[in-house]
Amino acid sequence: MTFQILALDADDFAPLFTLDDAALAGQNARRMTVDSEPGFPCRVSLEEGRVGETVLLLNHCSQDAESPYRASHAIFVREGAPTAKPNPGDVPDVLSRRLLSVRGFDKDAMIQIADVIEGSKLAETLDAFFKNPTVDEIHIHNAMRGCYAAKARRA
Repeated sequence: MTFQILALDADDFAPLFTLDDAALAGQNARRMTVDSEPGFPCRVSLEEGRVGETVLLLNHCSQDAESPYRASHAIFVREGAPTAKPNPGDVPDVLSRRLLSVRGFDKDAMIQIADVIEGSKLAETLDAFFKNPTVDEIHIHNAMRGCYAAKARRA
C-alpha cells in the first residue's frame, strides 16, 4: 500500500502576509521571526523554518468535517514557501524527526485507529493504517504540542 503526504496550499496563506500585525492579531495570528532550528515547522513547504525567516503562527482547521472530531490547532507557515509535493511513499524530514500523533479517519470523519509514534516509523504506520479498509485519510500531528503537521491519503 502506498500513501501520499499532502502539504497545505501556499495560495491559501499568501494574503495573510500582506496584513499588518494588528490585522493579523484580529485573526488570532502572529508574525514571528525564526530564531532557532528546529522549532518552526512549515505546513506548506514541509520544511523547518530557517533562522531569520518570517513565519506566521495561526490557527488552522485541520478537520473541518461535521464530526465530533472537528479540530483546529496552531501551525507555522513560512513567507514565500512553495507548496511541497512529496512523492508517493516519501516522508519529509520535518515529520521523520518528531514524536507524532497519527489518527486514521473514515469517510464520516470518525477515528478508526490512532497511535503515537516516532517519526522514523511514519511510513510503516501509514502503510499499516491504510490496510484498514475503513480508513479514508490520516491526520498527522506533533504529539508534544498538538500542532497539525500534514495529512496522508492512499496514493
